[in-house]
Amino acid sequence: MRFAQIPPAVLLALFLSLDLPMSAAEPVSSPSTSSTPRAENPAIGDILAAPLDQLEQAYADQTPPEAVRMLIAISRGSHLGPGEGWFGPAQSRYSWNWLAARHGVAADGAIAQADFRGPAAQFTRLDRNRDGRVDAEDLDWSDGNLWVRQAYLVNRLFRRVDAGGDGRLTREKWLKFFDQAAGNKGELHDEDLRDALLAGVSSAFQPGDAPTKDVLIRGLFSGEIGSMNEGPQINDRAPDFSLKTLDGRQTIRLHDVVGAKPVVLVFGNYTCAPFRSMFPGVEEAARRFADEAVFLAIYVREAHPTDGWRMISNERVGVQATQPKTYAERVAVAAQCAARLKPTMPLLVDEINDPTGNAYSGMPARLYVIDCAGQVAYKGGRGPFGFKTGEMEQALVMTLLDRATTGPEPRRE
Repeated sequence: MRFAQIPPAVLLALFLSLDLPMSAAEPVSSPSTSSTPRAENPAIGDILAAPLDQLEQAYADQTPPEAVRMLIAISRGSHLGPGEGWFGPAQSRYSWNWLAARHGVAADGAIAQADFRGPAAQFTRLDRNRDGRVDAEDLDWSDGNLWVRQAYLVNRLFRRVDAGGDGRLTREKWLKFFDQAAGNKGELHDEDLRDALLAGVSSAFQPGDAPTKDVLIRGLFSGEIGSMNEGPQINDRAPDFSLKTLDGRQTIRLHDVVGAKPVVLVFGNYTCAPFRSMFPGVEEAARRFADEAVFLAIYVREAHPTDGWRMISNERVGVQATQPKTYAERVAVAAQCAARLKPTMPLLVDEINDPTGNAYSGMPARLYVIDCAGQVAYKGGRGPFGFKTGEMEQALVMTLLDRATTGPEPRRE
């Protein structure tokens, strides 16, 4: 293939993956020590401008692949907030319109608990704001939704107070935080709480956590910030896998589990702080639906190893790990994760070349609901922003409601 025949996306990817300094006088910083974004040399920006423009023009009449969107976002200087790059909404077979039609109510109406065609416990999971009715607002999980934005802010603040980094805020942790924030006053004022929670926070990152462009580029090509694969679509056959449990005593094959109950797949890793903070919520969901669904946790590539996008906030809570190079090393880090999070659902460890993480685009964290026919009923957005336990539970509830109406799906090999 001649140079001119190489697609612009490949050319740009090759250029950006080179270990180039961001200015002529400045060496490339180590991703394990750099935490403050550098000012980019205008000359480098000029060099990037043409291929970036060409790349965007190549997809002017169609939606670019997720990896292209991510590459462009990083190269344009994004620090990858909600809705940027490949961070987009979940996909689901079910929606408010589906639920409303099933209950015979208008799209602008609501379902009262007395009219709900399912168990009361399922109604509670659909009634997100707990006002005793289910309407379109309860099922809106878009990034622009006020409830969703506030919920993610609460998660960030929760992680700031959770000194153990295990997603469990005990009375002891809370009182320790209170004493530190209150000082000698014995009481908290609005400003005290604000300063304690937001001290050192800049933009969307905790102190010391903001990435440089080179860290994000390396993370993109290494798979640490997500797989370049996009994973299955809604109603696709869920990719099969056979993975060992953490203790190595059992191998679980997905297609042997599918059939009697829906299956929830939970992808995550130790160094992803949002995953750690939200995993206890998934465990609660697994307990709530223990008789109705199978939950499987799948351990994937580290998101923030100390030799990649290093997170100082991880180190403050004693979470440190280099990116495993062998399966045994991955098992060892997964064991640390299990010791901290104490999962009750089976914890399966992906192979070191990430076949399952790539097949499902499950890195660094993601949720799926697989129906009883082995098809994808719900595909959560890419973590961390798309890792929404409540949204997954609603999709699971509607999967169960759909099955109760239509009967068991035929098993498909």
